[in-house]
Amino acid sequence: MKLRELLHAIPVQQLEGTLEVEVVSVCFDSRQVSADSLFIAVRGVHTDGHLYLDKAVASGAKVLVLDTLPEQLLDSVTYVLVADTSYVLGLLASNFYGDPSKALKLVGITGTNGKTTIATLLFNLFQNLGYQVGLLSTVENRIGDRVIPATHTTPDPIALNRLLREMVNAGCDYCFMEVSSHAVVQQRIAGLRFAGGIFSNITHDHLDFHGTFDHYIKAKKKFFDDLDRFAFALTNVDDRNGAVMLQNTFAHKKTYGLKSMADFKAKVVESHLDGMLLHVDGHDVWVKLVGGFNAYNLLAVYGAAILLEQETMKVLTAMSDIVGAEGRFDVVRSTSGVVGIVDYAHTPDAVENVLLTIRDLRQSGQQVITVLGCGGDRDKTKRPEMAAVAVRLSDKVIITSDNPRTEDPMAIIHDMEAGVQTSDRKHVFTIAERKEAIRAACHLAQPGDIILVAGKGHEKYQEVNGVRHHFDDKEILEETFNEQ
Repeated sequence: MKLRELLHAIPVQQLEGTLEVEVVSVCFDSRQVSADSLFIAVRGVHTDGHLYLDKAVASGAKVLVLDTLPEQLLDSVTYVLVADTSYVLGLLASNFYGDPSKALKLVGITGTNGKTTIATLLFNLFQNLGYQVGLLSTVENRIGDRVIPATHTTPDPIALNRLLREMVNAGCDYCFMEVSSHAVVQQRIAGLRFAGGIFSNITHDHLDFHGTFDHYIKAKKKFFDDLDRFAFALTNVDDRNGAVMLQNTFAHKKTYGLKSMADFKAKVVESHLDGMLLHVDGHDVWVKLVGGFNAYNLLAVYGAAILLEQETMKVLTAMSDIVGAEGRFDVVRSTSGVVGIVDYAHTPDAVENVLLTIRDLRQSGQQVITVLGCGGDRDKTKRPEMAAVAVRLSDKVIITSDNPRTEDPMAIIHDMEAGVQTSDRKHVFTIAERKEAIRAACHLAQPGDIILVAGKGHEKYQEVNGVRHHFDDKEILEETFNEQ
């Protein structure tokens, strides 16, 4: 592709060199530069791409996009000066891959909890309705039946546009993607055109990155602020910040809720461990998911499907067959009648939601035993809050490791223990080794008891000092149940 085409609609401040140079790849990592590449120097969290200009040129870059020109310019290189390289990276990636987000209907889902479930449910629903569909999620990326491992909740702009182009080439009509607050702030979604945006909820999380809760809210809100008038903005009106998301958007504003007046309404009629009966916009439908939080997720899915012009009865019929994302209220049963639940709950609100659901479903005499850890190198302020919630809503709690990353696991555990009242300590155990904590919970449980293993959900690893070791909560539960 000629540089002239690649720079279409990009705000260039200064150009040094020729627009007729042929560009065969776009890179923001100097290690990926090859002959005839365009290298864009992005100022990231850990390093600055402007430090690697010489390396990029030595590796074959013919075009450099930057926000500061070097003192000495090479005749063999074209320099493109822009105000914000992070923003321009998304535009370049979109142009390079032929604006793939405009060739299908792209719907973004943002919020603290529920993003993965809503995106996965929409993917499954639209597949059931007969469409070719793409998925970009924390658990996995999908192009129809093809599974591509996910490394980030929202990929970088180049990987993102490459995946979208593959979806378009595969004939996908829709793509449903998670949009993280990090991705919004880091402008990973710049240049994409969304057919709609969905807001699930916002609670305490990621303050290690955003600094304050207000900044976190504004990051989520910016996604909706940037939607155009052809898109829809669907928000959870029962969340206290749900209406905030719609304040400045040009998109068509729609709401969903269980409690408040809304465009899309639902009520939980019955709830069991294997599913629930919902009354959705005047119709009853049995679904295979459990809990009030999943009623919200399903209502968001229903609302989005209707806004995407699908037929009501076809949507409700398909909803009765779909299942949620892996590691979200995943139920495992032992032969003795112990119920194990693996859930990705890793915020105070998510832990509370899943435990309230379990308490509503349990029978008289059933204990709830919770195994809970907190991730290292992340927001420390939520650690005592998560432990406090678990203790309040469980009969027994085992505090353990999650992904300690570069932190001392015991230091994380001590932070969590600060949320435990002295009077509750007799019901709280500390076992640093996560596998042993899960096994201990299984041995403490009596027939009929419910074990919640929270925090890691779908993850198949435990990260310790930069190394990922194989680790699967569900696998360990099943192995221990089989031994008993």
